[in-house]
Amino acid sequence: MSRIGKKPIIIPKGVEITFNGKMLSAKGPKGELSRLIHPKVELNIDNSQIAVSISDNSKESKSLSGLFRSLIANMVLGVSEGFKKTLEIIGVGYRVELSGNQLIFNLGYSNPIKYDIPRGIEVQLDQKNKVILSGIDKELLGITAAEIRSFRAPEPYKGKGVKYLEERVRRKAGKTGAKG
Repeated sequence: MSRIGKKPIIIPKGVEITFNGKMLSAKGPKGELSRLIHPKVELNIDNSQIAVSISDNSKESKSLSGLFRSLIANMVLGVSEGFKKTLEIIGVGYRVELSGNQLIFNLGYSNPIKYDIPRGIEVQLDQKNKVILSGIDKELLGITAAEIRSFRAPEPYKGKGVKYLEERVRRKAGKTGAKG
């Protein structure tokens, strides 16, 4: 069995877990999430922890136990504390504005890019060049951040574009002048 799948998930105070055989729901101070559980994965829920086990000894079941243990742990952490990602916009004239439920990006293209914020994601703007995304669903948050980054990925020569705050852009040297 997966080493990750063997670790129990500790349920923090204030989080309620309900499991009806197929659907697992987690309810906490930040909100509520639910997920369909694969039939080859079995859950044992106590008052303070969740243990993931497998029904048979196949390779697929072993890998599913680790996957679902991570997904359930992310659900529990999301409804209790939440997740946050920060994107940084680098470049002369590159900026972002929040207009209702839309982000409007000016990233050097001829037209601004309008992006509808998905339900469940909260956006804060720090100055004109940082976008702070937060939410309880780690999967949705990662997809949203990746979509925003894809509008103009950071380029290696000047470093212009949209990047994660913790991301390091590997810089390249440009062309040197012709010698002769």
